[in-house]
Amino acid sequence: MADLERQLDSLLNKQQKSEVVAALSYGNNPAYGSKTVNLEQPIVMKAYLSPSLTWYHKSGIFAGASGYYLFDTDKKHWFEWDFTAGYDYTKKRNFITGISYTRYFFADSTDVPSTPITNELFSYFYYRKWWLHMGVSVDYGWGNYTNNRPRLREHVTGSDFNVIATVRHPFIFDGLLCSRDALLLQPSLSLTMGTANYYSQLAAFRYLTRSSKMKLDKMRPGKVVNYEDHTDFEPRALDCTINVSYLFDQFTFSPSFTIFKPLTGADTELMGYFTARLSYSF
Repeated sequence: MADLERQLDSLLNKQQKSEVVAALSYGNNPAYGSKTVNLEQPIVMKAYLSPSLTWYHKSGIFAGASGYYLFDTDKKHWFEWDFTAGYDYTKKRNFITGISYTRYFFADSTDVPSTPITNELFSYFYYRKWWLHMGVSVDYGWGNYTNNRPRLREHVTGSDFNVIATVRHPFIFDGLLCSRDALLLQPSLSLTMGTANYYSQLAAFRYLTRSSKMKLDKMRPGKVVNYEDHTDFEPRALDCTINVSYLFDQFTFSPSFTIFKPLTGADTELMGYFTARLSYSF
């Protein structure tokens, strides 16, 4: 949503300036129903609220922090904190590009499976000269975690890599109700390709599709147990999204609705989710 607002600023040729943006987001995204990773368990929808504070410099550099409060859970509603820094280049009308790094901190939540993915490097490029804007995003996540249990110490190191191809077109209505507002309506179609080895909050991992491939070494008492559950790089999901952003002075309201179809995993039915973001810049 924040990316959408920056693109709207670029399309409207708004004066580049430094600012701080405070926002509150609501989402209803896919999640597992319990902390135990179960490949046969159906995907459920979990609602959340996410406050955030981001500083944008007129040069394109930005840094921010956000938290996530999960509803309908029995343990630790505040299950995640994110810290992001990056750079957006939006000064040209024909293209935009950017890169960011995010560090994730997860609480021990009953609804969020343990994951080694705590770092994300994300980059994107959109060509905007044609009527249809063509874009590609690259998403790489990595990290590790250690889980200490009675008579068992589990250390997991892993990574995931995804590519998202997108086509979209923005419809812009400037001065819709007064001279100080603008509306952006942007439908898009995306194909997500990559690996899905672990649960994560990566931008490309909204669908939690996970292969059942697993190879377990022979178990011997007192010995180190190794297992592999890596998946291949393959098409993961196809989605259609309607993004809307309405700007009035320093306020921006951005609802979004997505219908997606997972292409792998046990559950490949059509699903949908809604998100919304209200922000104030100063």
